[in-house]
Amino acid sequence: MDKRWLLKKPASQQQIAKLIQEVGVSRPIANIMVLRGIKTFNDTRNFFRPDLKNLHDPFKMKNMSAAVDRIERAIATQENILIYGDYDVDGTTAVSLVFDYLTRNYGQIGYYIPDRYAEGYGISDLGVDFAIDNSFSLVIALDCGIKEVEKISRAVDNGVDFIVCDHHTPGAELPPAIILNPKQTDCKYPFKELSGCGVGFKLVQALNQIRGRSFDEIYSLLDLVMVSIGADIVSMNGENRILAYHGLEVLNKKPRLGFSKLLQLANKTGVLNITDVVFILAPRINAAGRIASGNKAVELLLAKTFDEVDQISIDINAHNETRKGLDKEITAEALEIIAADDWMKNAKSTLVFNSNWHKGVVGIVASRLTENYYRPTIVLTESNGLAVGSARSVQGFNIYDAIDQCSDLLEQFGGHNFAAGMTLKLENVDAFRKKFNDVVSATIPENLLIPEIQIDDEITFRDIYENTPGGVPKFYRVLNQMAPFGPDNMRPVFISRQVKILPNSRVLKDEHLKLVLVQEDYPEIIVDAVGFGMADKWAAINPEKNPHQKIDLVYTIEENTWNGNTNLQLMIRDLKVSVVGNR
Repeated sequence: MDKRWLLKKPASQQQIAKLIQEVGVSRPIANIMVLRGIKTFNDTRNFFRPDLKNLHDPFKMKNMSAAVDRIERAIATQENILIYGDYDVDGTTAVSLVFDYLTRNYGQIGYYIPDRYAEGYGISDLGVDFAIDNSFSLVIALDCGIKEVEKISRAVDNGVDFIVCDHHTPGAELPPAIILNPKQTDCKYPFKELSGCGVGFKLVQALNQIRGRSFDEIYSLLDLVMVSIGADIVSMNGENRILAYHGLEVLNKKPRLGFSKLLQLANKTGVLNITDVVFILAPRINAAGRIASGNKAVELLLAKTFDEVDQISIDINAHNETRKGLDKEITAEALEIIAADDWMKNAKSTLVFNSNWHKGVVGIVASRLTENYYRPTIVLTESNGLAVGSARSVQGFNIYDAIDQCSDLLEQFGGHNFAAGMTLKLENVDAFRKKFNDVVSATIPENLLIPEIQIDDEITFRDIYENTPGGVPKFYRVLNQMAPFGPDNMRPVFISRQVKILPNSRVLKDEHLKLVLVQEDYPEIIVDAVGFGMADKWAAINPEKNPHQKIDLVYTIEENTWNGNTNLQLMIRDLKVSVVGNR
């Protein structure tokens, strides 16, 4: 699929010059920094060296004092407390975090992760029954609960209080609970984009603060917060950047045993970054809830001895392999369904349903279909006599709002701009498909249906290697310090034009491009580049058949280590044959 290239408008030359003078970075780096709101020396210091002292006071969050008071009263009066969380990474890390902290000084605490298949997302009737039947008088719900008015009402009627720690968009009616959610319309908390685990951490921070204890008491919990931030794809700016930065330090210096074991099973060594979290740790933790039970993920994350983690981690790793097989199989089936239906091929949204699909991977399949057709996508299967599923969006389109406009056909739904989940009656699937497509068709701009690559700056290969006598170029060293990357702080994307492909370029494994590149103005700088899954472009750029042809290249810059040697490598996002004078 063709992609739109959007080269960002350069920042103010005056601000760029000021930052170069104050900080001593190159012009492209200064331009990127200013575009991301980093305009002064103090901004630079806070961004590149995130300080835990800049975390917001947790008591700025609406109802925080009430939540802390209720927990302290429960402990003082020896009540049973239940920690309840969703079965995904955000939920299981949140449960592990709050449970870990509270059980250091109090024993009458249990945790509950709903079964994805028997109970579904959020507060379930079985979960409420469990709390009532086992004399839990306080439930702390994490990463769920904001829209569970009826179930929480029933719990309250039976003597069970709720503290809801959630980050999903609230509905018009709130449950009868102490609610911690920065997205409440009247919540004055300065940062709105915490993960569910992040909201749980703010609760723990408040408890720790009111007890007069050092932040060091909760520092070790930041690895859990970091993994939730990476897995839930929330903003990597503001407070999340501070939490993720220090969470990565914990993960690299002293990770909990469960994480260490999963990394060992994945044969991952060396320094971890956000990519490792997203593609190694998160899928394995998620696999527990997708294939078996989210309880296993919590057991792994709370384990204190190698004996405890060994078998659980092996099982979870096996579940991840099962998940990958199901993902591949169901994605292929879904693509066949779309290809065989002319209406679906030409619609502005995708909704596919198969009652036999595994519920645990429909969200992943929705992401795969979005990558393939690039339009708002919903994948449904059947569970307990209802259609259940997940939605994924394209950049710039709020899929939660679109689903909300179809709420008359749904039993329940929840989520945020980019992803959502829903439950509906089987007989409503066709009507929901049509209405959802009508809403999308009426509201989505045409340009949002074409993948867009936002490009931070146009540079030459000399910009990358300038003033670099040897080793890793300063340009890359500074660039890499902008990590951790994620939404609102994506890895910088560059474009270089009029690039020549050298003859020793080739196709790897019939799938990938391995290019060796040069720009004529800087013949001494030879650059390696790789384009995963781009073998189809080889015919148009083959240097043996097109020896004088040049390309415009869009890419990110990363390090590549091979046979003990580390060099920079361009990771190709897209390429096009150059047009003379193209700008």
